[in-house]
Amino acid sequence: MQNKPQIAILHPNSLCCLAMRTILTDIAPFMGLMSEVEIATYNTMEEFEDDGAGFVVHYFVAAEIVESNINFFLPLARRCIVLTEGGDFSHPEFHTVNMHQPEREVLKGVLMMHRAAHAAMMSAPRPEKEEAELLSQREKEVLALIIKGFINKEIADKLNISTPTVIFHRRNIMEKIGSKSIGRLTIYAVMNGIVDAKEL
Repeated sequence: MQNKPQIAILHPNSLCCLAMRTILTDIAPFMGLMSEVEIATYNTMEEFEDDGAGFVVHYFVAAEIVESNINFFLPLARRCIVLTEGGDFSHPEFHTVNMHQPEREVLKGVLMMHRAAHAAMMSAPRPEKEEAELLSQREKEVLALIIKGFINKEIADKLNISTPTVIFHRRNIMEKIGSKSIGRLTIYAVMNGIVDAKEL
């Protein structure tokens, strides 16, 4: 039996499992979940059942696994996100994410669902004062433009500052957040209300 609550990913394609695990691992620290929840992957329902998983906070499951085990997943629809391959999924009770999109779109879909319908996943929000001390207002403006895809020169023009100043802010942002990954910067910005996921 598992000691920690789980986020379970069930998908027959190991690469899809890995991609989803990477996205969730990137999101987890910004939700305070890393020490509380284990992210586990399974290629089949049988693997999941054999593992004897404890309490599962959320399921990210391939559409074909949901359809072939509908009696198991239907009562869990509110905690289940179905990973589709771009085709139709015939159960409107479930939230879906199309895995045949660019990673940015998959990430956006997961973040939007989290903000809108899965607030229970989120730990207590960070105090506003602590957040205010992490990034300055100018750094937040620069970060918002970075994750919207603007290059340094365009950011400088939009904010009426020099390109070296943008580079300076960019370096500070990455040091403060602890990552150079655009994915992690995007997650940080959405989770902290710097940008809305719909703007991505």
